[in-house]
Amino acid sequence: MGVVQRKAMLKAEGFFPHKKNGKGTSIIYSRKHPTAKFVRVVVDSGIDSKTNKIVGKVGVKLCFVNRQKSWREITIEIFTTNSALVKTIKAQEAAEKFVKTCKHCKAKKFTAKSGNVVCANACWTTWGNKKKSQNTTKKSSQKIVAEKKSATTQKKKSQKVTPKRQRTYPLNKKRAIKVQKKFAAKILPGDLVTVEEIQGEKVTENFTGKILGVVTKVMDDTVDVDWTANTSNVEQYMLPRWNSYYIASGTVVDYRFKVISREVNYAIVS
Repeated sequence: MGVVQRKAMLKAEGFFPHKKNGKGTSIIYSRKHPTAKFVRVVVDSGIDSKTNKIVGKVGVKLCFVNRQKSWREITIEIFTTNSALVKTIKAQEAAEKFVKTCKHCKAKKFTAKSGNVVCANACWTTWGNKKKSQNTTKKSSQKIVAEKKSATTQKKKSQKVTPKRQRTYPLNKKRAIKVQKKFAAKILPGDLVTVEEIQGEKVTENFTGKILGVVTKVMDDTVDVDWTANTSNVEQYMLPRWNSYYIASGTVVDYRFKVISREVNYAIVS
């Protein structure tokens, strides 16, 4: 199988090429994992970016994108032949269920250079800072508590006690439960779409005229698009793949579809 066929196979599986490869000259492809958040399926195409020739086998692995936007390898890279590429991709996607998860922040774990299996978000550094802070303030807090107890005792002695029948009690207040909003739009095959950058519920940038694509297939929440133009700074692997999204935080930047061939609006579904 030649270069054209290999690229076509990766495109058919929903992969998009990266502009750079920090570890070599071969072209790297990736896409979002179909079910796991912050996990990407990464493929080393084995195609040299300078000569556009095949220089090796195809390598497939999973990476977790942590809070600092760094990619951590959470599975061993498997090299395969062209005929077994699709099967290897499915096997790696299934392997995500067996990757250990941090019990504190729910991030995936990976094997560090030291050989230890650690949290991809490095959340243990937060614990260390908290422990140091607790140790340095322990003595001062104990002193403050003792002073407060002494002041409270003196206050009670001089304070007038209100009879029980004259006391008033505030009503119990219910805690407000934060519900994560889910927005969805009815996107159909054949729709002409572009992309919007969103931050929370606010649209921060409209890429109409810069990004253009045609919807080829819709299955459940997954939307397959044949992107015909992209003159923006948005990498292809960052383009949206689903017709719905959740608002996790007002500071997180994400991308969603915008249908331009007909009027389609997003609505809250849960």
